[in-house]
Amino acid sequence: MTPNPSNEDTPKDPLAEMIARLMGGGAAGFDPAELAKAAGLPSDPQAMAMIMQQVQSMFASAGDGPVNWTLARDHARRVAATDSDPAPSAAERRDVDEALRLAELWLDPVTDFARTNLMGQAWSRAEWVEASMETWRLLTEPVATSIATALSAAIAQQLPEEMKTMMGGASSMLQNMGGAMFGMQLGQAVGALSKEVLGSTDIGIPLAQGKMALLPANVAAFGAGLDIAPQEIMLMLAVREAAHVRLFTHVPWLAGHLLGAIERYARGIHIDMSKIEDAAREVDPTNPESVQAALSQGVFMPERTPDQDSALARMETTLALVEGWVDELTAAATANLPSSDALRETVRRRRASGGPAEHAFASLVGLELRPRRLREAAALWAQLGAERGIAGRDAIWAHPDLLPSAEDLDDPAGFSGRRRLLESTDSDVDAALEKLLSGGFDEDPDDPQERP
Repeated sequence: MTPNPSNEDTPKDPLAEMIARLMGGGAAGFDPAELAKAAGLPSDPQAMAMIMQQVQSMFASAGDGPVNWTLARDHARRVAATDSDPAPSAAERRDVDEALRLAELWLDPVTDFARTNLMGQAWSRAEWVEASMETWRLLTEPVATSIATALSAAIAQQLPEEMKTMMGGASSMLQNMGGAMFGMQLGQAVGALSKEVLGSTDIGIPLAQGKMALLPANVAAFGAGLDIAPQEIMLMLAVREAAHVRLFTHVPWLAGHLLGAIERYARGIHIDMSKIEDAAREVDPTNPESVQAALSQGVFMPERTPDQDSALARMETTLALVEGWVDELTAAATANLPSSDALRETVRRRRASGGPAEHAFASLVGLELRPRRLREAAALWAQLGAERGIAGRDAIWAHPDLLPSAEDLDDPAGFSGRRRLLESTDSDVDAALEKLLSGGFDEDPDDPQERP
């Protein structure tokens, strides 16, 4: 409903109210506590004052593209710093470096990929945010841009005509609104993830290309509920980190392969206006909790298209293959650790289920970066190692066309048979083509059956 200044008791359109307040005096018309509840932000007045200054600045000038990545990074650092984020001590840095050096030695006999010789690093959560933010941008930009553009178009479509006229030259503010909203939510998700991740490759993708690191504070929190020596936990996680880094270093097409699937998924994103209308009828604008609940449930995301389902299936299969390979190598490299089997199972469950922050990220961009079929993939790599040896198993990473499919995860034992059949079929086609090109299929004039 459009605003009616002549009747204060008449309900007003929440979006029109928000824009009117922004146009009439920045953030002065907002109740910071109510805004904090609606956006899932801190309720501390000082923190909110800083956020509101950024919001005013964001609305007053153009951001760095369709999505305000500066706002996303700053908010991620702020979230990472809550509940304290001490810098790793000299002893912690030494322990991480020694664990990763030992991990490299343990991996040498179980993979054909050479060590990377990268220096092991110990990071605070804020350091992880800074080191990984550019990859988060690459990872989410296709999705974020689609969402921001669609959201901006949806906002413009819903504006009353008198509001559009009133905005006039300030339309750039509207164009930046969707990107700013996504940037704040992404910053919240990345900041929350910084409290859960254990290294630079936790989600199956190298978030800090060319670096190998662990977060001592998070590693300690991970092991707090386990009856296992901290040194064993550190070594197991160091081997996993080093294995991930080796794989992505020696398979340069792999990261782009995953990002390509995400871009293909993002092309199908649009805002479902019918869901917005349904949500508007159910959400109470005076109740920030109901607004936040609606946003967290992804009420604006439409049904996925068949092409998006195909892209997600491709990404999930590749992630499972990455995690399965790392899982198999880690088990072989840490076989002498007393708690190797218990830690392997703990990590498997953790990766398969995901933590609260991972779920928040999934609801934000519609992507779950989890290897649902990790166990099947690990079984497949174990089967290939037994059949082909270490070099033959790792050679499958030479080209994306050689990678096992979802069907192969269903039946790991039958992979080699199906691959031999495919290779045989390809050889027959090549032989037939070569014969055709060499004239081998020309008619024989002496053959009476070939005469008309």
